[in-house]
Amino acid sequence: MNIHTGTSDQGTGKEKGQEPEKDPGVEEASRALAVLERWVLHASDEEIARLNPLISRLRPEFEVSNYPALARAYPEEFEADASYRASLPDMQNGPSSSIRGAKRHIEHVGISNFRLPIRFHTRNGGDLTLETSVTGTVSLEAEKKGINMSRIMRTFYRHSEQTFSFEVIEAALDDYKSDLDSFDARIQMRFSFPMKVNSLRSGLEGYQYYDIALELVESAGARKKIVHLDYVYSSTCPCSLELSEHARQFRGQLASAHSQRSVARISVEMDDSKGCLWFEDLIDICRGAVVTETQVMVKREDEQAFAELNAANPMFVEDAARSFCEALQRDERIRDFRIVASHQESLHSHDAVSVLSEGETFAGESLDPRLFDTLYHVG
Repeated sequence: MNIHTGTSDQGTGKEKGQEPEKDPGVEEASRALAVLERWVLHASDEEIARLNPLISRLRPEFEVSNYPALARAYPEEFEADASYRASLPDMQNGPSSSIRGAKRHIEHVGISNFRLPIRFHTRNGGDLTLETSVTGTVSLEAEKKGINMSRIMRTFYRHSEQTFSFEVIEAALDDYKSDLDSFDARIQMRFSFPMKVNSLRSGLEGYQYYDIALELVESAGARKKIVHLDYVYSSTCPCSLELSEHARQFRGQLASAHSQRSVARISVEMDDSKGCLWFEDLIDICRGAVVTETQVMVKREDEQAFAELNAANPMFVEDAARSFCEALQRDERIRDFRIVASHQESLHSHDAVSVLSEGETFAGESLDPRLFDTLYHVG
């Protein structure tokens, strides 16, 4: 083949009058390889990545590896555009053939303990911003592989700047039901709600913190709004109180009745048509039913008053459950409810517990094996 100078090389981009580059021979390639082999021993990962990541294969530690050479420097300048994002694999939305195990409907799948600050309304018209733990789940049909769980979090962030009434939770639930193409869904938000309380006699005041959870459940097109409250109180054993008094009366023997910190988890389904049930309202209902709430700030006169208050209101765990029940039944804003009470005994090495429910919402023959363990209040 004849090469004529003074003419352009078609298809090579060479200008007229320019000699084409010759392909290097074995000797030239060998000399270049020797240079690279010496250079790569002292070059940094960044320098190798900038020149050509494949050169890293010349390093002694990679000389017998069959794994492809990859860039080891973080690509600061890389941007994931729409086309690149579309190319990313999505295992959660894979075909039904990729499902492992039984192809069955899953009642709820999602995230738990996703935390963010949320604003809440108070009964006096103010707002509180509280650290809130969110659990969000949806149903999953049998033929679907999974859900994109980050969508639940993104949905909550879209609404987190608003004051969180149940109406805003409903908006969040609507969004992620739509995002995840699901029929049933549940959102639960847990937080610690502060409320200032007065001491019994000294005039001191301090903050009592109440563990509260709001739950919005949608099943078969019907929605229920549920509030859970952990109410902490002292319970004096009626039997122990009478035995102590017997020892004083008949034998002149000083004795003290045993009492213990106790916790009741009150769960109520709200009836919006009857008005708003504020957190403070539910707390007041509990205080009215069982008056021996644990104290925050006390002097000696408060401690004496608390002893007198306990002696005036002795109760077994059965008494506590029925007292809460009676108070809840009187409030028309409450539909179904459940009371789970635990008296964490100072006499026994076990606890006394009771469960009382009204209505179908909380009815069930089985209990979470660790349910009563979660009622411990650690202060």
